[in-house]
Amino acid sequence: MPTRPTVTDNQWFQVSLKLLLQNEAGETLILKCPDDSSLAGFYDLPGGRIAATEKELPFAEIIKREVTEELGSAVNYELESTKPIAIGRHHYPSKKMQQEVYLFWVLFGAQYQSGAINLSNEHQSYQWVKLTAANLEQYFIRGPLDLMNNYQLNRKP
Repeated sequence: MPTRPTVTDNQWFQVSLKLLLQNEAGETLILKCPDDSSLAGFYDLPGGRIAATEKELPFAEIIKREVTEELGSAVNYELESTKPIAIGRHHYPSKKMQQEVYLFWVLFGAQYQSGAINLSNEHQSYQWVKLTAANLEQYFIRGPLDLMNNYQLNRKP
C-alpha cells in the first residue's frame, strides 16, 4: 500500500510573477540572461519573485516594482488582466544560496504603451521577437520554456 506524502515531503517554491509584454506588432520583449546564470545563453521574461514584504500586495503592484527594477521607470504598459495566462516551474542550483532553488512562475499578459527601456544589470540585452510554438526552444530553456509552452497550450486560436 503506497504511503501518503507528509508536509516534510512537500517541495517549497518561491513565487515569481512574469510579464508577457507585447508591442503593437505582436512581438514579445525578451531579456538575455547573464553568462553566470543558470539560463546563460538564453532569454527570460520581465518579472521576478514576490518579496517577503509584498505578501499582501496586489500582483499588479509587485509586477510594477519588478518592471521598474529590470526595465526602468520610463516603461509604460497596461496589464491585460490580473488573471494569470499561464504557469510554469523552474529549479536551479543557486551558488548564492548553496542549494537547489525551486520557483513557481505565474505569467500575466500586458501591452507595451511607451517609454525607453533602461535595462538593469540583471540581464545582458533585450529584443522584441515574434514568438511561436515553433521557435520557443530557440530563445528559452527550463522554466521559461515550461512557462511559454504552457502559454502556447492555453492560447485560443
